[in-house]
Amino acid sequence: MLLPFYKYEGLGNDFLLIETDALGGLQLSTDQAITLCDRHRGVGGDGVLLLEVAVPSMGVINSDGSVPEMCGNGIRCAALHLARRAGESALEVTIDTVAGPHSCLVVNRPGAESVAVHMAPPSLVPSDLPLHADAPWLDHPLAVNDRTVHLTGVSFGNPHAVTFDPVGDQRFQIGPAIQSDPHFPEGVNVGFVSEHDGSSMRLDVLERGAGWTLACGTGACAAAVAAVETGRAKREQQLSIRLPGGTLMVTVGAPGDTVLMQGPARFVFRGEVEL
Repeated sequence: MLLPFYKYEGLGNDFLLIETDALGGLQLSTDQAITLCDRHRGVGGDGVLLLEVAVPSMGVINSDGSVPEMCGNGIRCAALHLARRAGESALEVTIDTVAGPHSCLVVNRPGAESVAVHMAPPSLVPSDLPLHADAPWLDHPLAVNDRTVHLTGVSFGNPHAVTFDPVGDQRFQIGPAIQSDPHFPEGVNVGFVSEHDGSSMRLDVLERGAGWTLACGTGACAAAVAAVETGRAKREQQLSIRLPGGTLMVTVGAPGDTVLMQGPARFVFRGEVEL
């Protein structure tokens, strides 16, 4: 079976986008997704986006075959694909995900495609991450690799643990240890914030199923929420989240409101692959 796909990237977080109709009623298997994402023996990517076009919905398979509930960079790419497919330079569209529906606004200017996404309201409730704890973690101390790291737990439908501790390159050892910590029964995306000044911050994210990526959209939103909830940033203020692949702008509103994420998405190429 010759399968058409579209390569997109958001701040270097890259995906193979497949329209589900092209699968002809078949399901993409875990092994097939892993092969497609292999950068040496496949097309290469951090994950596969499975996009239903008629009634927009998006599923994600990570490069290791795991299935996350949501992908912030992926949904910007999916929204841009729908705009390109419709031949529209601007498009408002709601895309459903396992984490719920997300309202997207595409402003598609040549060379400067930007997508704003109203992310689902975040949750600090431990059972929503899930997190084995009796109360939300806000700068909660956790013993990791012979040191104490302070973590804030945030859910955007997928779990995040954010630290503002100055761990430097130790993050490469600390991150995997946090991911495998029994407090997080389904694993966790780990965000390491540095260089924060109240309106901007540097962020590095170890993602479940994809490893260290150039950007993580939900991770950027989780870091912004963690900064607000711990008193490091203000609500209704646009925060600049600098990731290795570029910058996302995130605004955290009132408790229970959606979080606004804005950043680039880019179509790279179209191809076909034998499935």
